[in-house]
Amino acid sequence: MTRYQYDNMLPSSLEQDTERKADLLKNVSLFAGLDAVEIQALAEVAMVRHVPSDAIILLAEEEGDTLFVIVNGRVKVTVMSEDGREVILSILKDGDIFGEMSLIDGKPRSASVISTAETELILLRRPDFLSRLSRFPEMASKMLATLAERLRRTNRQVESLALLNVYGRIAGTLLQLADDQGENSDQGLTIAERPIHQDIANMAGTTRETVSRVLNDLERRGYLARDGRSIIIQDPNRLRDDFFHLGTTVIK
Repeated sequence: MTRYQYDNMLPSSLEQDTERKADLLKNVSLFAGLDAVEIQALAEVAMVRHVPSDAIILLAEEEGDTLFVIVNGRVKVTVMSEDGREVILSILKDGDIFGEMSLIDGKPRSASVISTAETELILLRRPDFLSRLSRFPEMASKMLATLAERLRRTNRQVESLALLNVYGRIAGTLLQLADDQGENSDQGLTIAERPIHQDIANMAGTTRETVSRVLNDLERRGYLARDGRSIIIQDPNRLRDDFFHLGTTVIK
């Protein structure tokens, strides 16, 4: 993997298109309270960059002064465990933001961010962002809500890793992915582009081989179906009730 900093990220074709940048920004929930003039002003100072798959965008413990908005693509937020294993905290997609914590408190990054597909990003530097944040309390409230949700998710993940068996951890990972990116259909809740088995393993604190075994078993027992890269959770409530309870599931 290659470390990409601002000076070696490729400028996007959107870089000079302020109107298009404004259209993208106004569809991000964080900026929904801004009027057209403020969105336009933000678009004028925003940079747009392109990175390939497997690019290291942020490194934990580095200084940071930039907020990132995903225009299109996908990234994973990761930390390293004490024994050197990657732990994936979340997978982010179009419209999601990252880098907000260092932007607010000026402290080093708390996690690394790596692209898992070709990704286009809007970049907002700290002075430009904070000047708007102080003028629009709705934006500050939404930022706090984003931080609170990520803290709750991290707490759930820590609890899951500590107290659930492997079936519960993988079920919880699938349910979280479904909450983030699932689409309802007649068949159930579809995760259109599931992460690779190794990434699911890194989210659930297990091995790729165990993920393959558990997914095969859950499919055999009618909890889910697979179609290429898609996973269909046929009855999310049944999956949650049967597996995502602390200490109640026996591994078979």
